[in-house]
Amino acid sequence: MALMITEECINCDVCEPECPNGALAQGDDIYIVDPALCTECVGHYASPQCIEVCPVDCIVQDPAHVESRDQLQTKFESLLGSAA
Repeated sequence: MALMITEECINCDVCEPECPNGALAQGDDIYIVDPALCTECVGHYASPQCIEVCPVDCIVQDPAHVESRDQLQTKFESLLGSAA
């Protein structure tokens, strides 16, 4: 699953620099996650780094973008290939 940021986001700016795929961006009111870029850090880290640093626990799995670990790994490999 890609991740999403809930309305509890306080715009503290700590999550964005932690994302290795550049999937996080400042939205109108809260940070947003680009599901096309979010791999939940699969391929980079053992756990999603944005969740690790979020002080208010507002980053959760997005039920609108259900993906298996294998699908996230394939997405990571695709993103890595397009970056090369």
